[in-house]
Amino acid sequence: MTTLYITGAGVSAQSGIPTFRGQDGYWTIGSKNYTPQQMATRAMYQQQPAEFLTWYYHRFATYRHHGPNEVHFWLSDKQLITQNIDGLDAKAGNKNYISIHGRLNEVTLFHQQGALVERMPAPWEQVDEAHLTESLLDIFKIGSSGPQLNVSLKPYVLLFDECYTELYQIEKAEQMMMCASKIVFMGTSFSVNITQMALEIARYHQIPIEIVDPEPCHVLHDDVTYHVMTASEYIAGQ
Repeated sequence: MTTLYITGAGVSAQSGIPTFRGQDGYWTIGSKNYTPQQMATRAMYQQQPAEFLTWYYHRFATYRHHGPNEVHFWLSDKQLITQNIDGLDAKAGNKNYISIHGRLNEVTLFHQQGALVERMPAPWEQVDEAHLTESLLDIFKIGSSGPQLNVSLKPYVLLFDECYTELYQIEKAEQMMMCASKIVFMGTSFSVNITQMALEIARYHQIPIEIVDPEPCHVLHDDVTYHVMTASEYIAGQ
């Protein structure tokens, strides 16, 4: 019997990383000129790379030194798909989890979607914050004509106008969902495609699900258990 855990931003909140839709969330606070929904797109990376990289650095890369909390350590030996890019599950020791939206500590070459490319360590420690924009463009190999395919670097992150590909291990994630005897959702608002995909698979294969959240979303499923609590409170009872 295999339980699959699918986690969202609520799990990392205890580590001091903002959730996405809270008062100080990633999708609440944007840049000076654009909303987060406009910023977190492949189109913005291509058309306004300086704006994109500066926003990404402030809203994500500045949290790169935060550490895992007790929930990440509890999940370290579990089957896990996380929507989070913070890498805290790896820091907690989980060797085989899927980070379905990418990882903060990695980059790839800028490429056409669908190609399998190498994931490389992100060069955040090389950034000169005194000259942030110029430094980011230089490190990511982006000139005046914008990002160049197979030359420039791109954060390893799935953006709003991109689709799940094998670079993000989507086939393995689907297989894990279909083979699960139970799926437990922790700290997610069910507002992204991967959670909807998991729900559809659970309904079709009659897989029971549990939802762990202080303010859980109610979903259409015949076999669902709600735990109105934080992930920390949930693991304390396991």
